[in-house]
Amino acid sequence: MRKLRNAELHRKTIEQFQDHPKLPIVVVLDNVRSMNNVGSIFRTADAFLVEKLVLCGITGTPPHREITKTAIGAEKSLNWEYETSTLEAVQKLKSQGYTLIALEQADGALDLMKNTLDFSPVAFILGNEIDGVAQDVIDACDYCVEIPQLGTKHSFNVAVSFGMLLWDYAKTNRLFDTP
Repeated sequence: MRKLRNAELHRKTIEQFQDHPKLPIVVVLDNVRSMNNVGSIFRTADAFLVEKLVLCGITGTPPHREITKTAIGAEKSLNWEYETSTLEAVQKLKSQGYTLIALEQADGALDLMKNTLDFSPVAFILGNEIDGVAQDVIDACDYCVEIPQLGTKHSFNVAVSFGMLLWDYAKTNRLFDTP
């Protein structure tokens, strides 16, 4: 094996990315505090051709040094918008036909290991690093999904959770089989 050089990866330019059709996936950040997490979520969303990010409440927005540091330019390629209220943002997405799925530990949550998320279009709602997704937002969602874990901690990092969720969604829906 030989490690590939960046030029061999054949990645899209920002212009090609912006012109390319996006997947019908919206990601809503409900009061995510860490700018590093926001930047990481931008970067992961870019990798999966996500339609857009909706940054809500206290969630930081570009331009910001810490977002740029972890997004590594994805904040320039990915569509995003800011909404003051997460609840209003998800209600708007629901009225546009999106299935709303909160990534949260909740009574009745779907276990990601045992369930298939094959909804489209879909909006994934990610919550605050301490408090998670707000209860009024959960009440507006169609589903909650939980990622099982084996250790002592109560949750994964929000950006890590998003990566696992999006990878599972992409694999389940065979998103990499399309050109």
